[in-house]
Amino acid sequence: MPPLLLDTHAWVWSLTNDPRLTDAARAGLSSAPAVYVSPISFFEIAQKVRIGKWPEMATYADRLPELLHEQNGFVAGLSPLVATKAGMLDWPHRDPFDRIIAVSALIHGMTLVSADNVFDTLQGLRRLW
Repeated sequence: MPPLLLDTHAWVWSLTNDPRLTDAARAGLSSAPAVYVSPISFFEIAQKVRIGKWPEMATYADRLPELLHEQNGFVAGLSPLVATKAGMLDWPHRDPFDRIIAVSALIHGMTLVSADNVFDTLQGLRRLW
C-alpha cells in the first residue's frame, strides 16, 4: 500500500473520531506505511474557523500541527511544482484546496483518502473511501 494523503475533511474526521469516516478509510489509516496532510488543509481549516464556517474546529485550530504529530502523521510538501501543476491542471473543479491536495497525491504517488468523488475524474489518482 502506498502512503496516504488525507483530504481536509478526512483528516478532521480522523481527529474527531467522526462516524462519517468509513471502515475502509480507518483500516487504511491503521495499515498505511505513512499518512500525510497537505499544508493547504491547515490553511483551509483555519480560514473556515476564522469566517465562522467551521466553528466546531475552533478548539482544534491552534493545535493542528501538534495533533498531526500525535497521530504520527506528516506534512506533505507544498512545493512550487505542486502549486504550479495545481494551477495548470486541466480539471474543471475549481476549488484551490482540492486542486493542491489532488496534485500533491499525484506527484508524490500517494492514495487520497476522501469522501469526495470529484477526485475520481482525475486520471491516475487513487482514492480510498
